[in-house]
Amino acid sequence: MDNTHQPNSDSLQEVIVKYIAQSPGLELRDTATTGQMAILQRTDGRSIRFQVNSIEEVLSRQDAEGRDFLQVNFIDGKKILITEKLVGFKPAETAGLDLKKLPKVVTTPDLVSVIEAIEESINVGSQRNEEVDVLKRVYDSVLNGAVSVGFELEQERSWLNLIANIKRKASA
Repeated sequence: MDNTHQPNSDSLQEVIVKYIAQSPGLELRDTATTGQMAILQRTDGRSIRFQVNSIEEVLSRQDAEGRDFLQVNFIDGKKILITEKLVGFKPAETAGLDLKKLPKVVTTPDLVSVIEAIEESINVGSQRNEEVDVLKRVYDSVLNGAVSVGFELEQERSWLNLIANIKRKASA
């Protein structure tokens, strides 16, 4: 690996560390010795982990309400947004899903919202199978987007299977 990024990586890491230190909803985890950054979201207990040397740039931004956030661009072209409470990311490309109909940035709590919508649609009855299929694609898109930027979501991978099993038992 080219070491010319190393001093830059250290200063980019410091920008993130300082932002998270003043953030009420985020917590920095074991990063000093591993070459990784791990950020815990207090809202849902989910963590994102990435290599410090994979950071290309960190940009300070403001949202429409004037709140500061960080845009972290990675060497591989991926990016995350670090806000006071959550880490945002792009939903992943998913077969049969028009990404233009989704927000440009999503967060891990969106997974719970989509699961709740799926459960509601299933409970309404079979006339909404198409809606359930679309919601499953949305769920996959958010889940895969999260995993691709470094979120650890093993439990969430099984949620759709749990819902399908519950539906089968209820209809039997």
